[in-house]
Amino acid sequence: MNKVFQSMRIAFRALRVNKLRSMLTMLGIIIGVGAVIAMVSIGSGAADRIKQQIASIGSNVIIIQGGSQNQGNVKTGNGNQQTLTEDDAVAIQEELASVLYASPTQNGRQQVVYQNANWQTQINGVFPDFLAIRDIKVQSGETFTMDQVRSAAKVCLLGKTVVDNLFNGEDPIGQTIRIRKIPFTVIGTLSPKGQSSQGQDQDDLIVMPISTAKKKVIGGRQNNAGTVGQIMVQAREGRTQVALQEIAGLLRQRHRLNQNDNDDFQARSLEEVAAAAEASANTTGFLLAAIASVSLVVGGIGIMNIMLVSVTERTKEIGLRQAVGAKTADILGQFLVEAVTLSLLGGVIGIILGVLSSLAISTFAGWTTLVSVPSIVAAVVFSALVGIFFGYYPARKAALLDPIEALRYE
Repeated sequence: MNKVFQSMRIAFRALRVNKLRSMLTMLGIIIGVGAVIAMVSIGSGAADRIKQQIASIGSNVIIIQGGSQNQGNVKTGNGNQQTLTEDDAVAIQEELASVLYASPTQNGRQQVVYQNANWQTQINGVFPDFLAIRDIKVQSGETFTMDQVRSAAKVCLLGKTVVDNLFNGEDPIGQTIRIRKIPFTVIGTLSPKGQSSQGQDQDDLIVMPISTAKKKVIGGRQNNAGTVGQIMVQAREGRTQVALQEIAGLLRQRHRLNQNDNDDFQARSLEEVAAAAEASANTTGFLLAAIASVSLVVGGIGIMNIMLVSVTERTKEIGLRQAVGAKTADILGQFLVEAVTLSLLGGVIGIILGVLSSLAISTFAGWTTLVSVPSIVAAVVFSALVGIFFGYYPARKAALLDPIEALRYE
């Protein structure tokens, strides 16, 4: 251990002799480590942001859409075939033990008016359980009931964005807004949810009974035979995959599909969507880190070059040390410690630069970044490995010098 500390002191002394050269040598390592940490933090931040946004939609959520239509030889996308009904949603909740809640949804955009203010927003016609599925809390007031769904009551709940744009600080509870010139009573406001994973404002919405939305607000062919745009389901904890299978079986039975018929619906779990999005973000982050790590290789080559120069400059010193009893391992260790010291110093400065860069990106670009301890530890370890790998050849060359030839070197 004493030999290591002594070698480190000699290494620092040698580096101080040529400060500018040492700094330029470390520059590749500094840039490489800093870039890797910044890129990994961007990738980790993106993955974490996706997790939060998916979680904000609700846990264990399954979205069921209608299937695609066949028009001649042309297949339209999923959701174009209106095969789902409100009764399907009721059956899913009542008959499947793996399902906690189910709500049909019918969505559309409309202009909303309150006194002299107006705002275009998303109208969500749903069952009351929709709020529990999406993990949306009622901030003030109350939600509507199934009795109000059955009677198509003209009541609604407002998201924060709608409240901010219509009421200008006024309490909206009990006030009357107009949608398509039809008066609606505001019975509640919703707690803020923020942006979705697609960057959409989740607070820019109005929630009302689905019967009211279909009869009075949204309209169109989607109202026929009680069909709905989609059904949102919340599975019980740990039973999402079971719920997907049970939902498929129940809907095929209810829609009277034969064994050889394709599904006329599509059920997808948000866990699958989240996993795919997170994997994509992680892959992007690792690719960026891999590109940035090229600077580490360049920095390692710089260390090798400078150490070779150092060996040449200190040939006589090496011969003198060998003459007074220094072993091959001592010379090898000395130059290897110098290479690792250069690399580690560059790595420490690079870590500081990477963390500061991540904070700057988060502050000025508005991106979510997440600097993790494992990435910092990995940067330190990789810096040391770069020093060992690229410093070994110069160190070995110094250790194998002939002492007589070294002493005679001019």
